Amino acid sequence: MTLEELRRRIDVLDRQLVELLNERARAAQLVGHLKAATALPVYEPEREKIVYANVRAANQGPLPDAELTHIYERIIDVMRALQRNELASERKAQDFAGDPKGDAGSGSPPEIGKSK
Repeated sequence: MTLEELRRRIDVLDRQLVELLNERARAAQLVGHLKAATALPVYEPEREKIVYANVRAANQGPLPDAELTHIYERIIDVMRALQRNELASERKAQDFAGDPKGDAGSGSPPEIGKSK
């Protein structure tokens, strides 16, 4: 293969990776919703250990296991942040829905001299 053909192949693979990462992110968001509904923590170190073990078991190279694990550590960090953002949004929506004036969690402090 020529350099240009290899680069086109890499571009195709990159687009596939983006698609798969976004699919994984959507699944992580759904997990975040379920965790919120069942009061489970976002950070679950035992689950992450299982993910890393699964990734290493599936690895056939040429990426070394340690490097693949580093990549997945970053992916999981990002997915965990998505879950935290989802939980924060849900809590804000719940706070807003529970406020009779409809201004809870507006992000702005109450005006001085006025009580809520």
